[in-house]
This record gives sequence, C-alpha cells and structure tokens, in this order.
Amino acid sequence: MRPRILTLSLLGLLTLVIIYLAETRNEYFDSKVYYGAIQYWFRGDGGMVYDWLRPDTPYGFTYPPFAGLVMSPMAVIPFGAVVVIAVIATVLTTALLVWWFAGPLLKRIGGPLWFSFGVACCLALAFEPIRETITFGQVNTLLLTLVAGDMLFGVARGRRWAGVGIGLATAVKLTPGIFIVYLLITRRWREAAVASGTAAGATLLAGAVFPDETREFWTSALWDTNRVGVLSFLSNQSERGLLARLPIDRVETRVWLLCVLVTLGFWIFRVRREPADIVGGLALTGVVGCLISPVTWVHHCVWLLPALVRCVDAGLSGPDRRPLYLAGSAYLIMTSRVTWLWEKAPRPPLEIIGGNLYVWFSLALLIWTPVGTSRSSVVKEPDKIIA
Repeated sequence: MRPRILTLSLLGLLTLVIIYLAETRNEYFDSKVYYGAIQYWFRGDGGMVYDWLRPDTPYGFTYPPFAGLVMSPMAVIPFGAVVVIAVIATVLTTALLVWWFAGPLLKRIGGPLWFSFGVACCLALAFEPIRETITFGQVNTLLLTLVAGDMLFGVARGRRWAGVGIGLATAVKLTPGIFIVYLLITRRWREAAVASGTAAGATLLAGAVFPDETREFWTSALWDTNRVGVLSFLSNQSERGLLARLPIDRVETRVWLLCVLVTLGFWIFRVRREPADIVGGLALTGVVGCLISPVTWVHHCVWLLPALVRCVDAGLSGPDRRPLYLAGSAYLIMTSRVTWLWEKAPRPPLEIIGGNLYVWFSLALLIWTPVGTSRSSVVKEPDKIIA
C-alpha cells in the first residue's frame, strides 16, 4: 500500500509541476478573452460581444451567441472565480473521461483500481492538449464529455434523448457538429434528428435573445479567421495548418479542400464498415474533426484521447502490439513539447515532419485505430460499457 501511495503522490506532484510550468506560459489567455468579451457585452456601453478585442491583440470572442449565453455568469463573478471553476471542471471531466474510456481496461489489468485509475488520471492531465486546456482556460474537455456521454450512454443504448449532448456541444462550438455527420453516415436517423434539432433549438433561442449578435456571428465573425489567429502558427495542428506552413500560397485552399475530401472519404469508409462500434466511431470521429477543421490548436487535440485509449486497449488485449506502440509514441511525443522546437526555426524539409507531429499522428490514428474489435461493442446491461 505505502509504495503505491508514494508512487501516486510523486506522479501527482510531477503532474502539478508540469501544469504549473504550462500556466506560466499561457496564463489563462482564452479565459481572459471570454471574460473580457462577456464583461463588455453585459456591463459595457451596449456594444456586441463580437466588437470586443483583447487589448493589443486581434483576438476576440469566436463562439456562437449560445456560448455567450452559457458564459453569461462571467458578467457577475470575479475572474479568479472563473479560473478556479474552469480548472476544477477540466480536472473533473478529465477524470470522468478516463473512467469512461479506460475503466474497463483498468479493471482487467488487475491490482488496486484506485491506484491504476489515479495513474491514468495523472497521465491524462499531463497530456499536452489537456494541460493546455487547463492553462488556457478552455472548454475542450467539457465539450468532449458532453459528446462522449451522449455517444456511450445515449446513442449506444438507443435512448430517446440520444443526440442531445452532441447538439448542445455543437451549439456552443461548431466543430462537434462532425458527430452529427457521423450519426447520418451510420444511418442513425433519429439520433441525428435529435442532435440537429437540439443544436438548431439552442441557436434559435440565442437568436431570439440576441438577434443582432446572431446576425453578426453568422454573417461576419464566423468567417473572420483573424479573430482566432494566424493559420500558419505552429499550434494549428490541422491539415490546413500544415499546408499554411508550406510555400504553396497560390494553391493552398484547393489542396486543403482536396485533403479534406480524401480524409472524410477514408473516415466514412472506416466507420461505415463497423457501425455498431460506438467507441470506435467516437475515436475516429474525434480524430477526423481535428484533421479537417481549419484551425485545430494543440489544446483542441483532446479529441484524440478516445483513439489513444482504444489503441492502448487493443494493444494490451490482443496479440497485435502495434496499436499500443502507436499510442505510446503519440502520447510521449505530444506530451514532450518537441513539436515546439520548430516554432521559430527556419523552414527546412525536416520542419515538415517536426512542426506537424500532431497532424501526422492524427493521420496514423485515423488509419490504424482498431475498430470492430472483440471488445468494441457496448454491452446492453444497464451499468456496463466495454470498449
């Protein structure tokens, strides 16, 4: 008992140090943007949320008005409380996601469950996208929890409310809408209708409350990429970011559209072959969302977590260890920050590899994440999900 407590304590302390070092770089930057925009919107001189930019930066509120409605309590609580709430929410949702995705695996490997779960949580919190979510003050794990809970406990079990979580996540931030596409291509028509209806209903509610802001978002703010940052910045680890860092300005958009079509085509091919594998579909859809989005900052890559856990599970449960090696190398390299060595470097051929490591690993996960395995289906018993 004591060696395990000591080991877990040391691992927890190391995780806190890693997160603290990340906080000194990021300083809850995104939370400050949200907070400033909401304060300006509700307590300023009557301007719209999209009018506000953080001083001396081009960064402003980039989410739909429904997200502003959800964040409206920021107008009356101090920023310190916002940070505390965001950090606690991210840590708790990360622990919940670890339990959902890796719980069955942790039970199978034996030993005290509290110890293996604690180690898994520390590893998850140290994962760069999650620690960046904490130190930027982002909402990524909250959205992933909404979608994953919907997929695992709603869609997989045929619940009438299945699709609500996906719809709400899409209304807050458009990128989870790829899961509505997943429901459509796997012919889950009712769930797709529920998700679409929920997203539309939340959007219309925000439109009724904030008509001017809704019009501004859909006609202007949504299309202004300067509000989210420069596409070529190294933190943009999507296919569009990779191409933006290449000297192909004249054909970049056309090449990107072609890449998106090919990537979507391969994703559709894989998920349609095993439509009953909900966990595999969740994993592959999270990966493809990161790849095809015009902007996928490193902290957005929390959506890779289901695929990483699936690869570890498959590698430990079967004779083929390659998925385990893929997940292990992806985790270690992504967590090491080695990608950032190319942030201010010139652009030699090696940067195509080193400066786009998240993209390459995302493509590898899309290709080789196991789906349709013997442990991939969701068991029908009320409280038992096996991935």
